[in-house]
Amino acid sequence: MTRAARAAITTLPPVVQRDAWLVFTAHSVPAAMAAASGPAGGLYPAQLAEASRLVAAQLGEQEGHERPWRLAYQSRSGPPAVPWLGPDICDQLADLAAGGAPAAVVVPVGFVSDHVEVLYDLDIEAARAAERLGLPMARAATPGTDPRFVSMVTELVIERRGQPAQVPALGSLSSGPDSCPNDCCRIPAARIPGAGR
Repeated sequence: MTRAARAAITTLPPVVQRDAWLVFTAHSVPAAMAAASGPAGGLYPAQLAEASRLVAAQLGEQEGHERPWRLAYQSRSGPPAVPWLGPDICDQLADLAAGGAPAAVVVPVGFVSDHVEVLYDLDIEAARAAERLGLPMARAATPGTDPRFVSMVTELVIERRGQPAQVPALGSLSSGPDSCPNDCCRIPAARIPGAGR
C-alpha cells in the first residue's frame, strides 16, 4: 500500500505532490456494527485507522516528511435513517478542498483488489467530486496480484498451518484470532433499528 501510494503521488501535478493529503478509504458499515466489531468492540475502525497510520508512517520515512492523512468510508447502502461510518469519501474531499488542501491521494486501504465498488466509488464518483472541487486527485492501486501481496498471503497460510504460539503483527494492535467465537461482533437487538417489533 505504501508503494502504491507513492506511485499515485507521482501522477499528480509536480507542484502539489509534496503537500498532497492522503485519504484512506474502506467500506462503510452501520455504526452499530462497527461499535460491536471485535471482542471489545470498535475493532473494525481501529484496525483501519492503524493500517492507515502505518502506511502514512512508512511513506513519511521514505519521503523524509510526514503527510497529513484522514480515514474516510465509501459504498454506504441501506436505509438513510440507519447511521453508517463516515465521513463519506466525497464529503472528505469537499472538506479538504474547503480547507485549502492542494491535492488528495486516495488509498483504498480496506480493499485488496479492484472491483466495482473501488472502480465506481473512487475512480468515477470521487474523481468527479474532486474535479468539481478543483482538487487534484490520484488513486493508489489495490494490492491485487502484486507478488509481494501474494507472498504475504502465502506466508499467512503457512503460518496458520503451523499454529505458532505468537503471531507477528505490525503496529499497536495485536493480531486477531484465526476464527471468531459465535458471540463475537454480536449487535445487541436494542441497537438494531426496528429490532423487537
